[in-house]
Amino acid sequence: MAISRVLERRSVLDGRVLDIGVERVELPGGRTTELEILRHPGASAILPVTDAGEVVLIRQYRHAAGDYLWEVPAGTRDGNEPTLACAQRELTEETGFTAEEWTDLGEMLPAPGYASERIRLYVARGLGRAAQKLDEDEVIAEVKPVPVPEALRWVSDGTILDAKTVVALCRAQLRGLLG
Repeated sequence: MAISRVLERRSVLDGRVLDIGVERVELPGGRTTELEILRHPGASAILPVTDAGEVVLIRQYRHAAGDYLWEVPAGTRDGNEPTLACAQRELTEETGFTAEEWTDLGEMLPAPGYASERIRLYVARGLGRAAQKLDEDEVIAEVKPVPVPEALRWVSDGTILDAKTVVALCRAQLRGLLG
């Protein structure tokens, strides 16, 4: 199957993490159009599972959403950092945990209509304590072990709105990795 081809790109904002631009592209089938595209280096997200079988979620303030959201810990890759190294770093930074065992749940695309971001999802087990090291722009109100049935209820009732968290919980459950 054919893919599109970028004919021209005009950067509108080249930020610390994101590059937002307007791309003139030739779509499969030959039509040409302009698209606003957010280029992102990619990220990793982690579903930590305690020895008791609970999942560790964080309640993090998200300015763009204007609220605190229940999420799995996650973060942007540093340059060409491998996704597993990113996941290991972010787990410690955001939760104060390390993990001995990592299971790859694959990638997800949070907003493929306008963003290139790919998030690699992991389940982390064999949790141990470490020092939490939040970035200056992170506000985490709570790090909470949540029973799996409750976390899945939160997915169903809309308490969890974050897409990467929904996908991580559902994939882990469907693959028999929770409980």
